[in-house]
Amino acid sequence: MTWSEVPPIPASLSSATMAAPVDIGSLLRSELIEDALYKDEGVCVLGVFGKSAMQAGSAKEALINILADKHVFPLLGAEEAGGPDGGGSIRAYYSQESRVLYLVLTSVFDNRQLLRACERLSSGLGHAEAHEFWKGAEKEHCLQLLFLFSLCHVLLLVHPTCSFDITYDRLFRALDGLRQKALPLLRGAIKDCPVAKEWKMNCRPCPPRLLFVFQMNGALRVHSGSGLGGNGIDGGGGDKPKKHSPRRRLQHALEDQIYRIFRKSRVLTNQSSNCLFTVPANQAFVYVVPGPDEDPISSLLGQLRANCALRENDAGTPIPGPRRYQQMRHSNRQPSFNVENSGFSSSGGQLVDCTLKEFLWQHVELVLSKKGFDDSVGRNPQPSHFELPTYSKWAHVACRLHQVMIENSEDELSLKVQGQMKVLEGFLDADAKFSENRCQKALPLAHSAYQSNLPHNYTTTVHKNQLAQALRVYSQHARGVAFQRYAVQLHEDCYKFWSNGHQLCEERSLTDQHCVHKFHLLPKPGEKPEMDHNPPVLYHNSRGRSTSSCNCGRKQAPREDPFDIQAANYDFYQMLEEKCCSKLERINFPVFQASTPDPAPACDEATRPADVAPSGDADRLKEKETVTHTPGDSTGLSLALSLGQSTDSLGPYGEGAEGHEKRPSVDRQASTVEYLPGMLHSGCPKGLLPKFSSWSLVKLGPAKAYNSLTGLEQPGFLPGSAFLLPWDVVIRSRSEDDAGSIEALDGGPSSWPAPNKAPAGKRGSSGGIGRGRRRDDVARAYVGFEYEDSRGRRFLSSGPDKIVKVLGQGGAKEPATRALNSDMPLYIPSPAQGRGIKPHYAQIARLFVVVPDAPLEITLSPQVQPGPPPCPVFHPEQAEVVLPPDGLWVLRFPYAYVTDRGPCYPPKENQPLASFRVLKGILRANTASSPPQ
Repeated sequence: MTWSEVPPIPASLSSATMAAPVDIGSLLRSELIEDALYKDEGVCVLGVFGKSAMQAGSAKEALINILADKHVFPLLGAEEAGGPDGGGSIRAYYSQESRVLYLVLTSVFDNRQLLRACERLSSGLGHAEAHEFWKGAEKEHCLQLLFLFSLCHVLLLVHPTCSFDITYDRLFRALDGLRQKALPLLRGAIKDCPVAKEWKMNCRPCPPRLLFVFQMNGALRVHSGSGLGGNGIDGGGGDKPKKHSPRRRLQHALEDQIYRIFRKSRVLTNQSSNCLFTVPANQAFVYVVPGPDEDPISSLLGQLRANCALRENDAGTPIPGPRRYQQMRHSNRQPSFNVENSGFSSSGGQLVDCTLKEFLWQHVELVLSKKGFDDSVGRNPQPSHFELPTYSKWAHVACRLHQVMIENSEDELSLKVQGQMKVLEGFLDADAKFSENRCQKALPLAHSAYQSNLPHNYTTTVHKNQLAQALRVYSQHARGVAFQRYAVQLHEDCYKFWSNGHQLCEERSLTDQHCVHKFHLLPKPGEKPEMDHNPPVLYHNSRGRSTSSCNCGRKQAPREDPFDIQAANYDFYQMLEEKCCSKLERINFPVFQASTPDPAPACDEATRPADVAPSGDADRLKEKETVTHTPGDSTGLSLALSLGQSTDSLGPYGEGAEGHEKRPSVDRQASTVEYLPGMLHSGCPKGLLPKFSSWSLVKLGPAKAYNSLTGLEQPGFLPGSAFLLPWDVVIRSRSEDDAGSIEALDGGPSSWPAPNKAPAGKRGSSGGIGRGRRRDDVARAYVGFEYEDSRGRRFLSSGPDKIVKVLGQGGAKEPATRALNSDMPLYIPSPAQGRGIKPHYAQIARLFVVVPDAPLEITLSPQVQPGPPPCPVFHPEQAEVVLPPDGLWVLRFPYAYVTDRGPCYPPKENQPLASFRVLKGILRANTASSPPQ
């Protein structure tokens, strides 16, 4: 806004003398109509700032009422106004008769304004945010002070106590530094103003003279009974009376103290033109306002007692009547403390203290008389510039400086001045400076704590643990408002250190081992690994190696720790199959057959949550656990088999037990467009198949390929643990007990005859099947659950907690009934433990089944739950497989189990092994109909 763009003149400013104080912005935006008598005369600008207490009459505005001899400002502060955001404000009062313009600065250093600012603070504001709020108010106060120092001739610092506040030394040094930085910008702001060249060069009419006004707070109150008279004269000791009163001596002591402090800190120098302000060398610049001796009630009571009491040393005859009362009143009167109509007091020749107006007006008259201030000292004092402007010229300069310094405008010059506020931080923000120094010293200690005992590459978990340790060390040493900012910097520094070549690949293998490479990319199909690339292009590697056997178990080879399901359950076995078991007869499980060139994996929306198994599968599992065969059930199954129906037509899980609901007779046809990205389990949607099978079922040879006396002749088996368990299944002819019905046998107790009792249909025979004699109605199969550890050591198990151990020849004597009727553990402790503390587990790898050449059908239905609930149940792509007779079949279990939510890791030390299990009912024996004759 230019000087010509001022708004209309308010009525309150058009009078010759302002009736009430107004805000400085309103005054400068208005055109004050001056009387012609005073229009061309100069004006003295008097600025008032400082602190004020809540006591009545102690505010800075009350001093203006004394100086102007008018009730200008309200005594109780009812009309006191601050800035719009709780900051300070400058209010002006112009007295044309005395040619003095009063500028009163109100800020958060005044208690009333401080309380209002506290009310505006929200209760949830943090320590750092509250600190920023107060420092912002303090910086605004400094700008307003610089505005006063650039426009005033005389400045009055008001303090509510009678001791000097040492923080003003730091404040004035900060203002001096800010003024030196902003001086070129301020020169550009007032270069077109109608003032003298010296004013434009120094950006002020003269070096302002600073005066100090202190309030007497009772610390040096003089009592008449304490040895001193009421006017400061020693009362009873016979000492020589002092020339100056205690108040004047206090003023002289404060002057000496203030001058010495400012000279030491170089706020005051010999040349006044180079200083922020000056103090007179031969005039008083400190005034102490006398406070009330005591409260009014105590004073009235004291006077009442004094008037009514009779003096003890009163001589002469007593005077009766009213004259005696008047004599007592006159005799008890004390002389006044201040006698302002004479230069000396009535007793002792003591100098009389001057009034506040007399103290101030001697400096104002130097301004109005255009003599100026000659406050330079030293051998070669240089005179300072001085100019007494008219009100219009002063208002022109003040308007420009107000726009640049006070108004938060988007002007380029104003923004540059605001940018110089950083100079104040080193002077004013002592607590923030201390906090930054403490935090900066704590950062190296925190960095050392973070980097202690670190490997070259490490994972996110290690990074977070080390960062937490570093933050603990940092919090022990760091203090103050900069704590949070440097804590964020510590977090960023630690992350930068970690990500700059120390970040370990976060991928974990299917056996829960981390990749040992630093952060890298995986090669694309057909791309070769590149170590020099940034980041490097490498395959995952945990440096973990194990030994595993092929599908049939006849060949062992080392393998790398797998990171994906195809490498774990398919690629390794395909590689060994080419060398060993590629020519063996096998039963292939159904896999995805694409009908489009670019098939897509099934979307997650169609996938059922793996946490909850389907209700049908849950019912089926419950039925499996409580299965009991009845002749009627076997009759239905035998009838179905006799009609040429396969067990697949009985549903996805064949009904070998009593069921509560009927299964559909036809499975849903597998999709040829979408494939299952992982393994098949109970939580997968129906009709989806994977691209490859994680299971394998091969035939090693006919049933006679297994010799029960020598066991399995394959590598890796522990001595005496390669013998399969016998499984004798009773076979009854059609013509005996139940014509047309064949009993279904699953190895349960119902399929075994009583001890020492001959089976039905063989009268007169003696001995049981357990005596080594084979009956024509009993078929012997062999079953073996093979476990294999990471070192390639293999053994067979005869139960959940027992390992097959055969000493000598003769084969295993324990039947397979216990193993078939129990949930077999998926992991058991290896009998050959290592030297480490961590337990070494062996995992179920294969199921050996010898199917005899007999009218018997053995149905294979493997189900694995590789974790505690809600882990799903895994099964092959064909839920039930009927093993053809006369064969040695090998079912290879998956090496790893993966759901859509991630891999099912091997058990930890604190996890029970019973939660990782192969569900019972994996084999079911059913008698088959006799072939047609």
